[in-house]
Order: sequence, then structure tokens, then C-alpha cells
Amino acid sequence: MKKALLLSLLIAGCLFSFGLRSDEYRYVPNDSFSTSEILTYRVHYGVINAAEAAMVVSDQYYFINKRPCYKIDIYGKTTGLFDLAVRIRDNWGAYIDTASIIPHKAYRYIEEGKYRKNEVVKFDHQRDEATILNMDRENKNLKNKKKHKVPENILDMVGGYYFLRTLDYSQQKPGDIMNLQGFFDGKVYDLQLRFLGREEVKTRLGTFRSIVIAPMLPDNDFFAKGNPVKVWISDDQNKVPLKIKAELSVGALEIDIKDMKNLRN
Repeated sequence: MKKALLLSLLIAGCLFSFGLRSDEYRYVPNDSFSTSEILTYRVHYGVINAAEAAMVVSDQYYFINKRPCYKIDIYGKTTGLFDLAVRIRDNWGAYIDTASIIPHKAYRYIEEGKYRKNEVVKFDHQRDEATILNMDRENKNLKNKKKHKVPENILDMVGGYYFLRTLDYSQQKPGDIMNLQGFFDGKVYDLQLRFLGREEVKTRLGTFRSIVIAPMLPDNDFFAKGNPVKVWISDDQNKVPLKIKAELSVGALEIDIKDMKNLRN
């Protein structure tokens, strides 16, 4: 009994030393990904290769806001003729809380032709605030900053992508709707995802049983009607994004898995 009491006091002391109560952050079970994971993809328009992409989880943990975080980077670059037409070198990244799967810091380093955008977003989940810092081309000097109110447990683009991998799809039925809230470009978006079911999908790495979901998009002239964007996620403990297909008004853009390394399971 004394040992249990002493242990409880030690845990409480550690929490207070970090300036946090144990109930201030949610807990999201995650058995799907961890440090050192690397996923690489081929982006193509029909048979024409357009770009390459990689999703990389750092091999070490980082502390942001006194919380342990995964550092996750998504890299994208054009290839071949697309690289000659519009050279793209993009890096989207975030520091994601290992327990609550929410971002503490996110960033975008965008290089698309002559266009540049260097942006850092700092999240304060105690105050439900997000501060956008716009940097110069060399990412050295601050150009401007702006603070925004955001909902509780708001997600960024990168964190939202990995949050999907923590969801329990076992009880989902075709047609079920999942709701997420994300912060992007100074705005809060309410995103609805429709669960379409399960099916087998062929990839370079073999055929996988997969979960199929579709973000619900408003009708527009760019995408085809119906469910123009579909995402295939491996129906196993890793929940690896295997394929994304966007049906456009003319043709289709696809992102297919090329390789996966250092999976958690």
C-alpha cells in the first residue's frame, strides 16, 4: 500500500514538473506507426510519371511544448517532363504528439516554379490557438505572424493523415461518415470522410486487403462527380496508405505505394 502511494506521488510530481495535468490532453491509441517508418510513392497521370513522394517519420523523438512528439515529413518533387514544366520541391512537416496525435508545430516549405512559401504554425492546445509565422525565402527572417482561435484537438494536414491510421474501422459500415476538423492556410475546415467498404488493391508490392474511404467534396468543375477521391489503407495493424486516386474532369491522378520500410508491425 505504501509503495502504491509512493508511486502515485512520484507520477503526480512528474506531471506537475512538466506544468501539465494528466487530463489536459486526450489519449489516442496508436499501434499503426512509430519512429523510422519510411513510405515512398509514385505519382502518375495515366501512364505518365509526374512526381515522387515520401512520408518519413524521424528515428528519434522530439519535445515540443514539453510533450514527446513524432517528427513527420512529407516530401514531394516532380519528375521527367513535369519537372521541366513546373519544378516542384515541397516539404510538409509536423511535430505530432505521441499520445494525443495532435500537432504542436507544423511547417510548409513550398517551392513550385518561382513561387515560394515558408510557413511555420505553432499550436497552443491549452488556449486552443494557432499562430502562423510567415518567413522569408531563406527561412531566416520573420515577415509576419497571425494568431487564430481553433477548436479543441485541431489537426493539421500531416497530422490528420496519420490520425486516420489510428482510427478503428472494425465497426464501420459502407456509407458511414467520419468527421474531422483541420487547420490549413489560416482557416478551420470541417472534413467528412465516407467509409466505402473493403476490397483488394493491387500494388507494386503485391495485393493487399484494404479499407476504402473517400473525402466528401463539393461539386466543382475540376473533379468528376460522385466520390472523385478515394484512399486505400491496408486493412491490417499498420494501416498503411496504399493508394490515392483522384478522378478529374479529364483523366485521373494516382498515387501508388512503391516501398515501405521499418513498419511498426
